[in-house]
Amino acid sequence: MVRVRRSGERGVTEIGWLDSRHTFSFGEYRDPDHVHFRSLRVINEDRVAPRSGFPTHPHADMEIVTYVVSGALQHQDSMGNGSTITPGEVQRMSAGTGIAHSEANSSKTEPVHLLQIWIFPEQRGLAPGYEQKRFPDAERRGRLRLVAARDGRDGAVTIHQDAAIWAATLPAGARVEHALAHGRGAWLQLIRGELEITTDGGKATRLAAGDGAAIEDATNLAIAATAEAELLLFDLA
Repeated sequence: MVRVRRSGERGVTEIGWLDSRHTFSFGEYRDPDHVHFRSLRVINEDRVAPRSGFPTHPHADMEIVTYVVSGALQHQDSMGNGSTITPGEVQRMSAGTGIAHSEANSSKTEPVHLLQIWIFPEQRGLAPGYEQKRFPDAERRGRLRLVAARDGRDGAVTIHQDAAIWAATLPAGARVEHALAHGRGAWLQLIRGELEITTDGGKATRLAAGDGAAIEDATNLAIAATAEAELLLFDLA
């Protein structure tokens, strides 16, 4: 079963320096039909104007994954970490018992385009933690590259939940498949491009940039790019 969340149906926050699209309820945007999908709580697609950003703010009891599409995002947090996240890098923060952080676009001319993802942790009160790794384009082009997983396998960042995140950039005409174990579900978020997805050899569903799709009661997901596409795929208990 595939349920599509179209890009234009998402919640919107526009406050001058920030243009954000919310797949699930977030901030002042409330939609009782789209609060979360399994352990996936937030997918915010943010565009931050030059010389702007999120001032220091707190989090607790959440796994926060940041994926930069274009531009560069500067990060500072109360654990003493300071970094710049660029395309091809994935950052994971375990907010746990509590952290504070800020995020900024320090460019004078170019916006930064990113996805910020929140996943419920498997338990509350974890020790805060931080990790950031690069996944070169060659590892993601034409294939699904594991970028986050509960056990940090294959060089992925570690998240404290029975969940895995895969990233891919697919040239037009490329096709990949992903097997789903019994009882698991998937969420596919298309960042750019166009795709067709099918489950267990069924009817194809077309996705455009910004669309998301919840996949359940399936054992195999086939993803075919009809135009060059960039995507994240979440495999969730």
